[in-house]
Amino acid sequence: MRSTITRLLIIPTLLMACNSRNNAHRTWQVYGGSKENIHYSALTALDTSNVSQLKVAWAYHTGDAEEMSQIQVNPVVVGDMLYGVSPQLKLFAVNAATGKAAWVFDPVDFSGEVKGKGYFQFNACRGVTYYESGADRRIFYTAGAKLYCIHAGNGQPITSFGDSGHVDLHHDMGRNMDQLYITSTTPGIIYQDLIIVGTRVAEEAGGAPGYIRAYDVRTGKLKWIFHTIPQPGEAGYDSWEDKEAWQHTGGANAWAGFSLDEEKGIVFAPIGSASYDFYGGRRKGNDLFANCVLALDAATGKRIWHFQTVHHDVWDRDLPTAPMLVTIKKDGRKIDAVVQVTKTGFIFLLDKNTGQPLYPVVETPVPADTALPGEQLSATQPIPSFFKPFVRQALQEQDLNKIVPDSSFQDIRTRLATYKTGHLFNPPSRQGTVIFPGFDGGAEWGGPAIDPETGILYVNASEMPWILTMVDAKEQHTATKETQLQAGQRLYSTYCMACHGPERKGSSTFPSLVNIRQKYNEPAFTQLVDAGRRMMPAFKQLDSTEKKALAAFILDIKDTQQSPFVALRKNVDAYTNLPYRATGYNKFLTREGYPAVAPPWGTLSAIDLNTGQLLWKDTLGDYPELKARGIHSGTENYGGPVVTAGGLLFIAATADSKFRAFNKRTGQLLWETTLPACGFATPAVYEVAGKQYVVISCGGGKLGKKSGDTYLAFSL
Repeated sequence: MRSTITRLLIIPTLLMACNSRNNAHRTWQVYGGSKENIHYSALTALDTSNVSQLKVAWAYHTGDAEEMSQIQVNPVVVGDMLYGVSPQLKLFAVNAATGKAAWVFDPVDFSGEVKGKGYFQFNACRGVTYYESGADRRIFYTAGAKLYCIHAGNGQPITSFGDSGHVDLHHDMGRNMDQLYITSTTPGIIYQDLIIVGTRVAEEAGGAPGYIRAYDVRTGKLKWIFHTIPQPGEAGYDSWEDKEAWQHTGGANAWAGFSLDEEKGIVFAPIGSASYDFYGGRRKGNDLFANCVLALDAATGKRIWHFQTVHHDVWDRDLPTAPMLVTIKKDGRKIDAVVQVTKTGFIFLLDKNTGQPLYPVVETPVPADTALPGEQLSATQPIPSFFKPFVRQALQEQDLNKIVPDSSFQDIRTRLATYKTGHLFNPPSRQGTVIFPGFDGGAEWGGPAIDPETGILYVNASEMPWILTMVDAKEQHTATKETQLQAGQRLYSTYCMACHGPERKGSSTFPSLVNIRQKYNEPAFTQLVDAGRRMMPAFKQLDSTEKKALAAFILDIKDTQQSPFVALRKNVDAYTNLPYRATGYNKFLTREGYPAVAPPWGTLSAIDLNTGQLLWKDTLGDYPELKARGIHSGTENYGGPVVTAGGLLFIAATADSKFRAFNKRTGQLLWETTLPACGFATPAVYEVAGKQYVVISCGGGKLGKKSGDTYLAFSL
C-alpha cells in the first residue's frame, strides 16, 4: 500500500444529479470550472482505463519568468481559445488545441511607466474573467491596481470601459485610498452585466479595507459596494466595540474570489481577517464581517446572510477559497448547500438560502488568557460537529518528527517545550505560539473539488507548523531622539519584519534582504517600496523621510545612518502605531529543513458530504530522498484538484514537480508525470473538436523551487 495513512474504501451509494447537470460542466469558461466553484468536469473521454496513456499535447512558454516569479493561474477556455496570464502579468490567448499564440497584452505598455525604469506592481494572479453577450467578448483581469477590460478577439483594451480600458481599484472606496496597497489576486465573477470584484490589501495596521464592488461590464461605472467593515447604521457595525474602527481598520477582504447562484442572483464571498492580523487591541469585538461566509444580492450588493467562522481573528485565518455550491442529501431530502473549507481543516456546511448550519456548530470555550495587554480575545469559537477535521490541529511532543537523526529530534523537542502549543486557538504570545495547521493551511487558495453526482468533496491540505512570536513594538520617536538608522530599524519592524524576519533573512516564501545593495541603489529601492512586487505590497503611505531611513537601514548606507531623522508626519495614528508586532512567518523546521511534525505533510482526502464519512486519504507529494527510504511523506501543496465524470482526479500542487491523476473512487494513483517546474495552480479540463485536454500552469517559485514559464497541456 502506497499511503502512510489508512485508506478507508467506502463506496458511496448516493446518486443525486441527472444528466442535465452533467451538461452544465462540459466547458471551462469560468475560474474553477463553474460559478459553483466545484472544480468539476462532466467530460468522459479521459477515464480510469486510458489516463495512463496521457502525453504532452502542447507547451506554451511565456518567456518572462524570473527569480521567485510564479504562475498560479487556472486558465479559462472558450471555444478553441485558452486565456492565461504570464509571470510578468501579460495576458495572452493561445489555441487550446495547439498552444499557438494568438495575441499578448502587456500591461506595462499601458501603465504610464517607461519600460526599463521604475517598477510595475506585480501582484499574484490566479486567473481571468470571461464575459460574452452576442458579439461582445471581453476578458477582465487585474494587473497592479488596475482592473483591465480586454477584447477577447484581439487583445486590445476596450477604451469605453473605465479610464481608456481599465478601472483603478484605489477609487470608488468612499475615501482616498491612493497611497494604500490594493490589487486583486483572484478573478472577479460575472452576474448579468456586472463584474463583481474582491481585493487583496496590505495586512499590517493602516491597510485598506476589503470592500466588495460591482462594476458595469461595459462602462466600468461602479454599480454597488458592500462595506465588509460596516459603517454606522449598517448591519454588523455593533460587533465592533470601537465605533470609529471602520475609519482606520483594514482587511476583511474577499481576496479568494466568489461563487454564484446565477438563478437566484446570490453571490457568495469568503472574507479574510481584519488587520492587523495578529493583534486586535484596536479592533475589539467579533469584527464582522471578517472571517465570514457572506451571501449578497448580486444585483444590489445587499446582505442576505452571513456566517462567521472565527471570532476576532488574531491568527490570520482568512477563509482561503470561495465557498462551493452543491446539493446534498440529509434525512432523505435534498438540500441546496454552501460548503466552506478552512485553513484549520474544518468543513462548514450551510443552508444556501439562510446561511444556517445544516448540522450543529458549537460555540466552544477556547483559551482567552492573552499575555498581551490591550488584547481582548473571544471566549468561544464556532466548531463544526458533523465533519471531523481533515488535518491535525494540535502539536504535542508525541507528534514530532522522528524520521530525523536523534540530535535533530532532541533539538525540536527542546524548542517545542518553550512554545505555547497544544490548542488550535492558543493566543499569540511573546514566547512563541505554535500555529498548526499553519498560516497556509490546511486548505488554501486552490480550493477543493466536489463531484455533484455523488456529493463527495476532494480536498488537498498541508500540515506545516509555524511559530508566531510577538515582540513589543518600538515607540514612535521624535526627530531629536532618533537617527536615520534607528528610524529605519523601527520602520522595518513595523512594515517588513512580518515577512522578511527580524534578521532580514527571509524564507522559502519571502526573499532575503541581506546584502541587497548589490542589486538595488537607493532610488531603485525607493521605487520598489512605492510599487511593491508580487507578494510584497506597495508602501506609498511612507513619506520621503521614512523611505530614506528605511533605505539607510536595509541597504546599509553608512553615510546617512547616523544623521538625525526628521519626520514629516507629526501625528501618529494610534490605530497604526500598535504596541506589538509579529517577528515573521516562521516555519517550525528540523535542522534538515523538514517540518518539525511527523509526516504526513501533505494529504489528499475524499469526504462524503452526505454522511460525513472519510472515504479515503493518501499522502500527496514526496521528498525524493525520503521516498527512496520507503517514506511517503507528502509535501506542502498550493493549487487545487479537478474531479471528472470519467472517474479521475487531477492535481499538481506539490513541491516535487509532479502532476498526478487518481482514481476518484479509491484514491489509487493511476498516472504521474514530472513538470518543468512545480505546478502551484489548479488544472483546467476542456475539449476542442471532441478531444479532451487537461492543462496545468508550471510556474514554480514557491517553497524555494525554481521558477517556470510554461503552460503544459496533455491529451491522449
